Amino acid sequence: MSDAAIRVQSLRVVRGGTPVLPGLDCEVPAGSVTGLLGPSGSGKSTLMRAVVGVQQVAAGSVEVLGLPAGSAPLRSRVGYMTQSPSVYGDLTVRENLEFFAAVLGEPRDDVMHVLAVVDLEEFADRVVNRLSGGQRNRVSLAAALLGRPELLVLDEPTVGLDPLLRRDLWALFHRLADGGATLLVSSHVMDEANRCDVLLLLRDGHLVAQATPDELRASTGTQDLDAAFLRLVEEQR
Repeated sequence: MSDAAIRVQSLRVVRGGTPVLPGLDCEVPAGSVTGLLGPSGSGKSTLMRAVVGVQQVAAGSVEVLGLPAGSAPLRSRVGYMTQSPSVYGDLTVRENLEFFAAVLGEPRDDVMHVLAVVDLEEFADRVVNRLSGGQRNRVSLAAALLGRPELLVLDEPTVGLDPLLRRDLWALFHRLADGGATLLVSSHVMDEANRCDVLLLLRDGHLVAQATPDELRASTGTQDLDAAFLRLVEEQR
C-alpha cells in the first residue's frame, strides 16, 4: 500500500469537546475501490470531510494525491458526493450539471457524458424536486463525476437505492477504478463490503481493521463479513 492516494496520519477531530476521531492512521491505495464501513456515528463522514479539506482538524495530517487535503490544485482532481443530495431542487437535472460544469470550468459536453454514466439521460429535463430520492442521489453522483476526477469521495452513495441500481453503481465504481480513478466509498451496510477492493472499518472513531475482504475473513476465521467485524470489535474490548 505504499502507492497511496490518501494518507491519514494521527488525525484528531474534536466536536463539542468530544473527540470524533481521536488519532486516526490509515491509507487508501491508488486505483482502488476502498470501502469505509462502520455504524452510524463511527466517524465516516468526518473522515471524508477531512479528506476533501472542509473539516477543521485539531491535529494530524491528511495527504491527498501527494498534496495537503484542501489544497487549491486538488479542486479539479477530487470529486465529492455528500450524504445528502447537494443539488438545486428547483432546477432541472441538466441545469444543475451545466451550472456545476461552469463552476469547474468543464465543457458542457461533459454533462451528457456523466448523465449517461449514471443512467439519467431520460430525466435530463426533469426538475430535481420531482425526482425520487434515489434519482436525486444519482444527480449528486453525476455532479461529482464532472471533470473525470482522479479521486472520488462518495458518502453513502447507494443509500435508498433498489438492489439492481446498487449493483449497477458498484459496477460503475469498479469501471472507474479500472480507468485509473481512486474511490473512497462509505456505507453502514456490511453486505457492500464484498464489493470493495480494500476495507477500512471504523467504530467510535477508531480503525478496527484495514484489509481486503479475503484478509478480513482469514484473520477472523469466518466467511461472513458482518460476523468478522463483530469479532474484531469484541477482540478490542
